[in-house]
Amino acid sequence: MSDKPAKYCKESRAVKALMVLPPDTNHYGTMFGGKVMAYIDDIAAIAATRHARTSVVTASTDSVDFLHPIRAGQSVCLEAFVIWTHRAAVEVFVKVVSEDMLSGERTVCATSFVTFVAMDVNGEKQMVPGVIPETELEKLFFDGAADRAKKRLEKREQSKALAKRFGTDKLWPSG
Repeated sequence: MSDKPAKYCKESRAVKALMVLPPDTNHYGTMFGGKVMAYIDDIAAIAATRHARTSVVTASTDSVDFLHPIRAGQSVCLEAFVIWTHRAAVEVFVKVVSEDMLSGERTVCATSFVTFVAMDVNGEKQMVPGVIPETELEKLFFDGAADRAKKRLEKREQSKALAKRFGTDKLWPSG
């Protein structure tokens, strides 16, 4: 348990808004998924750092669920806030909303859960403050966090086993 006082979710809230321009889009005129993912990681890192007040590194992205396309000419707004912590781990929820700038219509286009590890200048893990959820949504995220963390650890072990099986010396595993 951290000796730092717990913080409210809203204290870590970070928002980024951008215009979607033609170079940001694929041949369908919709925003590249990889670009959205980079923006998600960036805004989530800001929220995690704001909460931890130390450097953070991305440990995992549980999911990026693309719900609706984001089109050239729209704006995209990303909102992130810390929803749970455990020792040096900081879990962040990110919501991506597009806006048609002429009509004002807004659509939730993607959601994501990203986990970071807090580190000091020497690369050592740092304990982080706990989280105090206030709203119904924050409490829902907080209450589901331990289960998500367990699944994340199980998935990580599977990934380690797969990486070991593949190794580094061959492109395709043999028979």
